[in-house]
This record gives sequence, C-alpha cells and structure tokens, in this order.
Amino acid sequence: MASKVERILILAKTYPSPSAKHTETSCVAGINEDGLARRLYPVPFRMISTPQQFEKWQWITVRIEKPPADHRPESHRVFVDTVQTGDKILTTRGWNLRRPWWEKLPMFDSFTAMEAARERRQISLAILRPKSSVKLEISPVQHPEWTEEEMAKLVQQQSQGNLFSPDEQRKQLKLLEKLPFDFYYHYICDTPEGERVCKHKIVDWKVGMLYRTCRKDYGAEWEVKFRAKLEGDFSKKDPMFMMGNIHRFQHQWLIISLLYPPKADRSAGLQPSLF
Repeated sequence: MASKVERILILAKTYPSPSAKHTETSCVAGINEDGLARRLYPVPFRMISTPQQFEKWQWITVRIEKPPADHRPESHRVFVDTVQTGDKILTTRGWNLRRPWWEKLPMFDSFTAMEAARERRQISLAILRPKSSVKLEISPVQHPEWTEEEMAKLVQQQSQGNLFSPDEQRKQLKLLEKLPFDFYYHYICDTPEGERVCKHKIVDWKVGMLYRTCRKDYGAEWEVKFRAKLEGDFSKKDPMFMMGNIHRFQHQWLIISLLYPPKADRSAGLQPSLF
C-alpha cells in the first residue's frame, strides 16, 4: 500500500521495551486532522535525533503506511526520518483546547462495552472513562534487570556497523533503565449486571518517568509521593484512560496514556496538569 503524509496529534507514548525486530521501541498513538486514530511504530525514541523527538500533546507531520502484518485499522508503520515536530496543545483554559481531540476517539464508560466494540468493529484504540478508581497496584517484576535475552535484543541491531565494542554498547544501553515494578489501576465500571472492578496495566511513559523521578528525589519514600500523584490527584480530576490492545492477543488491553482534565468547571479556575 502506498505511503502518505499526515499531521498527527500525539496522545500516547509508552515506556520503551526491547524488540527483537526494532532494538527498542515505544507504542505511540494519536489522532490525525480528520479525527482518525493512529498507532505508529516502530518509534525508537532514544535512537532518533533530538529535533525529531516529540511529546504527548504535540503535533507531528510524518509519512506513514499500512503494515502488511498488523491488520488493526489504526496501526501504521512510521518513517521515523520524516518526522517534523510542530506545535503543542497546552492545558490552558481548563484543557478546553485538548478536549475536542480526544472526544473524536471511540469513548466508553465500561470495559465491557469497549471489548464488545472491539469484537464488532475491530477497534484497538479507545478512551475509557472509569466510574471510579479503587486503588493503584504496584507489583515487583520477576526480573528487575534486563535478562540476557532482552539485552541481546537491545544490542543486536546496534552492533551492525557499530564502532563500539559489545561491552561499550551494553553500557550505553543500560541508560534505558528497566522498571523494577509493574503498575496497575483497579477501577470500577458499570455493566448490565452491575458494577464491576477491572484491572489494567499502565504503560504510559510519563508514569515510568514519574517513578524514576520519585525514586531519585525521595529514595525509600518514593512510593508515598508516587501514590500521591496517581491516587490522590486521580480523585480530584476527571480521569480517563487511553486504551490500546496487544497485537498478538487483541483481547488484552493496556492503559497506554492517562488523561487528567479538571473535574468540575473545565473553562475556569485553571488546575495544573498531573504531568
């Protein structure tokens, strides 16, 4: 299929992970000017030039094409060297400048309804508005450091034509810190059978960076500050999850981005963004 150039507003960036095919990559998602959802990959952020690196809520212009192996309607291969960064949409006016964009995406008040829509229409990106949150779960990962298999994925493509020794490459790759914890939200949604508690993993890049900042600034007290942001601030705002599913297991969904607009008057009384 022929490629095309689109202008896309970035709404989600996930924490980087090793990839056998792309060294390391992040899931990036957004919406184009026509209101169509876009999932972009591969995006190896640490390996692209600084002028081409972009943030959530920033417009980019980029060449994309449909990949032959991923039939999810939103998925597109991105030509990273064509990325041109543009303006950012700020949180001024109570997020009213951002609101019209996320409201163009499929929106659901329950996970059950969202999964039903996936089965009917094959959607793989959506906004989920929970009725309320229950708690933030923090679970230690089985391997807090990169395994040999993961490290091999990170090293293999960089070693081609690389002037550095394997030991030097490994030192550089350690800059991509593996998160020693997985983070999950437990939350309540309504279903035809009544309220239901759901649980989904959070892979938002900003959450990973928040953990690293809290650990650096507060040491052993990092969890208190971390929870204060993701649980305390959660209840004061109008939280929504941008959800994305997994290519090989499309019934499995992840929270790929957190949206925190003000809860009450969204046009006055500016409140600071969580991130």
